[in-house]
Amino acid sequence: MASVKVAVRVRPMNRREKDLNAKFIISMEKNKTTITNLKIPEGATGDTGRERTKTFTYDFSYFSADSKSPNFVCQEMVFKNLGTDVLKSAFEGYNASVFAYGQTGSGKSYTMMGNAGDAGLIPRICEGLFSKISEKTKRNEASFRTEVSYLEIYNERVRDLLRRKSSKTNNLRIREHPKEGPYVEDLSKHLVQNYTDVEELMDAGNINRTTAATGMNDVSSRSHAIFTINFTQAKFDSEMPCETVSKIHLVDLAGSERADATGATGVRLKEGGNINKSLVTLGNVISALADLSQDATNPLSKKKQVFVPYRDSVLTWLLKDSLGGNSKTIMIATISPADVNYGETLSTLRYANRAKNIINKPTINEDPNVKLIRELRAEIARLKALLAQGNQIALLDSPTALSMEEKLQQNEARVQELTKEWTNKWNETQDILKVRQINNFSSWHLTEYFPYKKPNFSK
Repeated sequence: MASVKVAVRVRPMNRREKDLNAKFIISMEKNKTTITNLKIPEGATGDTGRERTKTFTYDFSYFSADSKSPNFVCQEMVFKNLGTDVLKSAFEGYNASVFAYGQTGSGKSYTMMGNAGDAGLIPRICEGLFSKISEKTKRNEASFRTEVSYLEIYNERVRDLLRRKSSKTNNLRIREHPKEGPYVEDLSKHLVQNYTDVEELMDAGNINRTTAATGMNDVSSRSHAIFTINFTQAKFDSEMPCETVSKIHLVDLAGSERADATGATGVRLKEGGNINKSLVTLGNVISALADLSQDATNPLSKKKQVFVPYRDSVLTWLLKDSLGGNSKTIMIATISPADVNYGETLSTLRYANRAKNIINKPTINEDPNVKLIRELRAEIARLKALLAQGNQIALLDSPTALSMEEKLQQNEARVQELTKEWTNKWNETQDILKVRQINNFSSWHLTEYFPYKKPNFSK
């Protein structure tokens, strides 16, 4: 089991806040974040039921409001703390998720995507992934294949950000696999062989993403965006086939907003309504999961029926596994330092404080045939040990011994067959890759799986 890891990051004052002569109300010390309500005078007692300052403790509190401060946290530090954990999980065979939550204009897209010359978490994670792949392939440790997809949820509809404009891009359907969970039907997946491929796809997707200017943000994201990496690695471990498949969800949520603050009308108002609706559902899901996790960790508590409303929103349905299932999950809450945003900032801090109570159950995702091979080999070892016990001559004369010999031979034949099938599958993809290189096909429109280097299956 693993708790959701939560980080909070405060950005610098923006132009709007400076024009309003806003006051700084956020302070951070180590992993603690404190918010001050300037409307309550200093030294006021708690008789009113309201406190001037509230302090929250998270896994990380990132002060990024002043680059001259000795406590300033840059993009590289955020990656070292959070991104390296994502990469470690992926190479171990676990699913991983990172999502940024916060008020509109609070720095979510900057934290996740960054800008020119100052990359965010998503580019750094992708670059780190291929850097590690390169190291491992040079040492011939394993073979890898990686593909990506990029979607947005706009007005509760799923749109593929990596399809050509002429193709069907709107209102893709969500289905639910009995084992693998929710997925988007007909979502394009694109083979990538290096970071340059990923960068091109990210840039193309970001251009297609829906943004607009509001009263609080000149380039406000009007949709939730999910960049997904499917990462497969195959190798022989002690002469045993080993294949794991990791899914990495990198999510840039649209910001919560108030219509009076953004000045939204018409289309912008409808967009804001749908954004807030999905974020309210996300909050309800987080609260329900936190309740479930607390019940599970407290054996003395009275078990109660808790309904988790995943299907009340497209966003929460798609993030079902990330929020309360098979994933190592990180939440980054981004906040404004200004007193004019006190209400939204406090709401975000409470949101994040609730999320840290969620406990997921991540498991290593391995190929079912590989798992079966391992189980059969364990059974073979057990049968051989049984046959080795006692008087061999007496045992061989008994029907039990003959039955065990037959079962042993059947299991060995099945292991040989499954190992051959698995090896052939990876060898065939190498042949397809050669054809692709000869014909110079574009990786944008291929959904086949290709390894980077042909594994050594001659053992």
